[in-house]
Amino acid sequence: MNEPMRKYMRVGIVNFMAFPATMKGEGPIIEATRAICRDDYFDVIEVTWIKDPETRKQVRKMVETAGLTLTYGSQPRMLTTGSNINDLDDARRKAALDSLKAGIDEAYELGAKGFAFLSGKYQEETRKRSFDALLDSASQLCEYAAAKGDMPVLLEVFDYDFDKKSIIGPAPLARKFVDKMKCKHHNFGLMVDLSHIVQIHETIRENILPIAPYVRHAHIANAVMKPGAEAVGDMHPRFQFPNSEIGVCEVTEFLRILFDIGYLNDREPPIVSFEVKPWGDEDPEFVIANAKRTLNEAWARL
Repeated sequence: MNEPMRKYMRVGIVNFMAFPATMKGEGPIIEATRAICRDDYFDVIEVTWIKDPETRKQVRKMVETAGLTLTYGSQPRMLTTGSNINDLDDARRKAALDSLKAGIDEAYELGAKGFAFLSGKYQEETRKRSFDALLDSASQLCEYAAAKGDMPVLLEVFDYDFDKKSIIGPAPLARKFVDKMKCKHHNFGLMVDLSHIVQIHETIRENILPIAPYVRHAHIANAVMKPGAEAVGDMHPRFQFPNSEIGVCEVTEFLRILFDIGYLNDREPPIVSFEVKPWGDEDPEFVIANAKRTLNEAWARL
């Protein structure tokens, strides 16, 4: 592809994954934000909960000064606390919902242009009840967000039997879920993640085409599936990591399919973000540089 990426997409990065010391809402949040604000490769920064109100103010000012778009990922609020918004225990589900509503408040405070969450674990024998509980919870989140503004609420599609074991889930179930949600909530959509597609045991085309009309955010990421290998699971290691599944060829195919479905376009370029995480003592900025080189090569192959 000879034309510039920015003509068709806005490149972002999941900041709390690239700098995992910030994942619990504390730590070097200012330093991690500053690193991305300085880097004009990126148009979008994805942040998560920030417990300190003064730090939230500083992050918003930094991002606005740098001219970045900010989005909010609530996944760490859930994953680091064991919360589940399709929990069949009403008290636990309410606690999870309350946490996500607090996240929506934070997202608006930060000026976020999108709010992402994930579904929770489930048992096969009670899948229908968990699905219905998720519908109710997601509806409440959409209503809560809509009452405050026009920020989209996005469900990220995760694996259902490998690592996170979330109910949503394989592409057909994701399509069934979003069809029900979109009947009532125009601010709802789906987030797709290249590494999760491998973990769902689907091809990129099998995963994307059924949900194509509802894709509103995309992540480029890597995964290791080999049992016993380093970084196996939903760990988002750098590209070229030993035994990993995603490389330049897969990123190229992912981008090509996003073009095919009209997600990548020159009228309103959408967000495509890296989600990469240092393994062991790897330097976060080296891992980010690796991701940029991978995307550059994939784009050149289109």
